[in-house]
Amino acid sequence: MTRGGLHHVELRTADLATASAAWGWLLEQLGYEPFQQWEQGRSWALGDLYVVLESAPQDGAHDRRRPGLSHLAFHAGDATAVERLWDTAPDHGWARLYEDRHPYAGGPDHHAAFLQDTERFKVELVAG
Repeated sequence: MTRGGLHHVELRTADLATASAAWGWLLEQLGYEPFQQWEQGRSWALGDLYVVLESAPQDGAHDRRRPGLSHLAFHAGDATAVERLWDTAPDHGWARLYEDRHPYAGGPDHHAAFLQDTERFKVELVAG
């Protein structure tokens, strides 16, 4: 346990099956392992941190451009690993963002891939 480190992140989804397929693929590519599963949710763990997907108890759409969470950024390995994820992500429920500026949409010294799932949750996959 690292004081101040994240313990877990919980995301609410309107479609658990679709979100689990996309997030499960991505998280497992990043080294997370399936952790927990129950009727309304799933989680994946990497060390002391785990990510939860849970069915939202209320209707409504997520929009990363409104107040609230914008995106999650993950260390994704070297540039080759980031490009492999960029290339294969659309086959696993992720849309590419900022294709015209990839892989430097975050700036000339920041190699990353930006993706969003079907509910517009955005991730940033950063090359180390």
